[in-house]
Amino acid sequence: MKDAIPQPQRRKPALPATVAWIPDGDGSPLPGVLRILDQTRLPARVTHLDLVAPADTHAAIRRLAVRGAPAIGCAAALGLAAACQHANATTADFLCEVRKTADFLATSRPTAVNLFWALERCVSAVRQATETSVAGLKRALLDEALAILEEDGRLCQAIGQHGLELFGGRHGAGVLTHCNAGALATGGRGTALAPVYAAQEAGLEPRVFADETRPLLQGARLTAWELQHAGVNLTLICDNMAAQVMREGRVDLVIVGADRIAANGDAANKIGTYGVAILARHHQIPFYVAAPYSTIDATLAGGDAIPIEQRNPDEITAGFGRRTAPRGCPAYNPAFDVTPHELIAGIVTERGILRPPFDAAIAALPQSPGR
Repeated sequence: MKDAIPQPQRRKPALPATVAWIPDGDGSPLPGVLRILDQTRLPARVTHLDLVAPADTHAAIRRLAVRGAPAIGCAAALGLAAACQHANATTADFLCEVRKTADFLATSRPTAVNLFWALERCVSAVRQATETSVAGLKRALLDEALAILEEDGRLCQAIGQHGLELFGGRHGAGVLTHCNAGALATGGRGTALAPVYAAQEAGLEPRVFADETRPLLQGARLTAWELQHAGVNLTLICDNMAAQVMREGRVDLVIVGADRIAANGDAANKIGTYGVAILARHHQIPFYVAAPYSTIDATLAGGDAIPIEQRNPDEITAGFGRRTAPRGCPAYNPAFDVTPHELIAGIVTERGILRPPFDAAIAALPQSPGR
């Protein structure tokens, strides 16, 4: 039974950049500001925030104004450059300030490894810079942050091309996704949604079922918004409808993103992903994770070691300012869960699709910048 599928939306103007560096306007990249698309205001309003102070960047990451593992990394890197660009210090003091600011930004969220990877890559670039004047170090810091952003765009494109293989040339395949791992979560076209966009461009017209993703509704507010802009055939469903949609035969594959992947292939993603993976296994639907190399944390043997962010219970009991539970009602609000590698059919990276056994596949990946 596959009737009553909504028609694709008319393609709208390109999405605004999730993360960008905006120079002040004199032709030089410095000074400038980190500009992010404030995702807490979507889909009702498109609003940007210009950030310089480290406390503002930290707060923006913490309150999910910018979110998605790759985008967090890009924002943190550019936020570090923005925070340190006005430092009036000796070379030694500047290096100390970079380290101190990076450590502070790293405390904004605990689960997405891209945050720590990007900050460490920037700190290393400054320490290894051949130009040792403070002005030269500031430029080296910004150049590395911009390189991370540009690289993420290329990685997303490559993930999409490799992920196109998942469709096997099939027209109208049903894809279920959870949370948002599209352009809004990266410096490019996304991770989990990149194969969908590639399939759309190849004329395969995929049909996407987007979980609304409680409690913050990233699927409803963000994934639905950007897929409509891309003209992709989209159906929004509540999280607890996924099993029924699978049972009806509407879903051919599941593709989700990840915030951290352990050495054995266990993958942390938005809360609810683990349940989707279990449902997919029961219905014999392949479950895929899409992520760039920077999301793989080979220092962790398994998913049990991945730190899980605990968020304010008010997101459940009084989400978006409306109380939906009695005052004083206890609530448990982990932001992520970990899907065991046994439930994952493949991990789509910019270098290709990793297949089980994942520990061997991940160990065979060449070392990349910043690792």
